[in-house]
Amino acid sequence: MAQQAARDILGGLLIIDKDGGWTSHDVVAKSRRLLHTKKIGHAGTLDPMATGVLVLGVERATKLLGLLTLTTKAYTATIRLGQATTTDDAEGEVLAITPASHLGDDEIAARTAELTGDIEQVPATVSAIKVNGERAYARHRAGEDVQLAARPVTVSRFDILARRDVEDGFVDLDVSVECSSGTYVRALARDLGAALGVGGHLTALRRTRVGPFTLEHARTLDELALAAESGAPLLSLGIDDAIRTAFPHRAISATEADSLRDGRWLEPIGVKGIHAAITEDGTAIALLEEKGKRASSVMVVRPRGLVD
Repeated sequence: MAQQAARDILGGLLIIDKDGGWTSHDVVAKSRRLLHTKKIGHAGTLDPMATGVLVLGVERATKLLGLLTLTTKAYTATIRLGQATTTDDAEGEVLAITPASHLGDDEIAARTAELTGDIEQVPATVSAIKVNGERAYARHRAGEDVQLAARPVTVSRFDILARRDVEDGFVDLDVSVECSSGTYVRALARDLGAALGVGGHLTALRRTRVGPFTLEHARTLDELALAAESGAPLLSLGIDDAIRTAFPHRAISATEADSLRDGRWLEPIGVKGIHAAITEDGTAIALLEEKGKRASSVMVVRPRGLVD
């Protein structure tokens, strides 16, 4: 019973394969009902039209969300060339239609290559970026002309998987994208269409990976509900497995574990960035960051008195 209570307090990560039409807030609300806890948060949003990986933290693991290194993401998507929209996706109003069937594969590939690597990207006007304290999408929906500044992003992969010439002179491209956090795939669709002189927008988007977490870790909300009904485990990863998956780590002794649990620091060993302090049996005690002559805790996973 004590071990079960400890797991309930510590929680872990829930990796959801989000269905289209759900907001990230909807997913959190549904997960709270299924897990009978209010202490659930998400690490980064996913647009309602998009599907795929959404990372949720449960109970004490919510404190991990701001520390997770989720700097790389991967997607599959479909871009329609020949039609520009107000939102750079299929949910917006059509701004212009220009037949695209004349475009050659080599020309499309060349323009795609120009949008690969370290680039400056103007985010979509319906992004969650704040403008004077209000989300850009809220200002856009209120009828404002939202102007966002370009920002540096990295697109490490932008590959065309298939081309389909469809009705009305449109061209649909199935693509695979790997990019840094903060990159907007819908903006890639917009910019590719603009570079080709025909306009473009996103018609489908599926996130396949966030940091180290993939669709292999994920379940749909329907699958989660079935697990809840059957009494099966609901977390995708307990807090120890989540930390070992997401962070580099150093091995610590029982004495060092006691020091960290009591709020003291350890001697640094030359590890860069946030990393985990793990005991011999695989238990995560704290997340550390080295500064000068100290390896200090940025989060104590198991402080004294919480889990003994």
